[in-house]
Amino acid sequence: MAKKSFSLSLYPWTYTAKYTTNGWIEEYQAKPHLGAEKEATLSEQEREALLERRNSFPQLPLVNFSTQYALSVFEGLKAFPQKDGSLRLFRPEQNAERFKRSMEGILMPPFPPELFVNAVKTLVRQNKNLGYYPRYSDTWEKDGFLSGHSVYIRPFSYSEPGIGLNQSEHPWVVIVSTPVGAYFEGPNNKAITSDMIRATENGTGWIKCASNYVISTLAKKKANSQGYMEAIFLDAKERKYLEEGSSCNIFVYLKDGTLVTPALGDTILPGITRKSIIELAQSMGIKTEERKIAIEEVMDSAKEVFVTGTAAGIAHIESVTHKGRTAVFADGKMGELTRELLLTLKGIQYGSHEDKFGWMTDIE
Repeated sequence: MAKKSFSLSLYPWTYTAKYTTNGWIEEYQAKPHLGAEKEATLSEQEREALLERRNSFPQLPLVNFSTQYALSVFEGLKAFPQKDGSLRLFRPEQNAERFKRSMEGILMPPFPPELFVNAVKTLVRQNKNLGYYPRYSDTWEKDGFLSGHSVYIRPFSYSEPGIGLNQSEHPWVVIVSTPVGAYFEGPNNKAITSDMIRATENGTGWIKCASNYVISTLAKKKANSQGYMEAIFLDAKERKYLEEGSSCNIFVYLKDGTLVTPALGDTILPGITRKSIIELAQSMGIKTEERKIAIEEVMDSAKEVFVTGTAAGIAHIESVTHKGRTAVFADGKMGELTRELLLTLKGIQYGSHEDKFGWMTDIE
């Protein structure tokens, strides 16, 4: 089973921006807080009460197009502790551009990328100044930062009041943050193909919108109840080609030395970690392909399989079960290429590897 890494232990500083006839009106707000050290001594009941007050936005209407019809988009990105005590963001400009495209995709006024990046930097910096951030630990280096902690940042859109089917013309953008640990940590990393359909052609599969994650959640929970860590979606039309994991992109390392991931289209989310892994593998001289890949090719010809995403980073898949047949990869362990990509990516994020791609951004 997957470890619940998101505790919703919201940090005090939050951000909202409201779209008006005069453009975006921004506001930073410090929610109730006692200081990180003091809060660590609170009882569970006292802590929950404090966090509940932080997770209160009275200016946001309960009945609206987001809560009624899932007309909302979101992002997820991280700030990583560095050995010198600083925090650095991983490719925030990529999240900013995707957030803009997602808002346009559901007919919302797009949030300018420059506002997005500045707001994220400011929010992380303000919380850090109050002492709300994970400190770098030398112990993380022993397992290649698999146990490393970070700041998870969640920007999302939220519509104005509404009850009928309609588009949002004056939305809010809200940004909050919370500490986060390892995403997958359990007794197995087994996956099973799902009979559910995540996205169809000419739909919203390419948009990071809230509605996409209903099916993803149901499929993953069903897989978990059957003893698997992950659910894998196949295409809606032919039911034979890989699409995604429950909330992550998927890669297959074939026995011929080719790293394959499904080609982007309107049914697959353009993941930022996905993009980074392709660039990283190519820099290592690994042949990469973005194309259709049939589940039967995976079962017959894969030697490693892994999924990627902001939350997961890279998580290896030890086996895939499809229609009663199970294929095991790398003897059920993390494969050599998967491990090398994972350790290199995390090394760049936590500062132990050279950032030759220019992926990391200072918050100052």
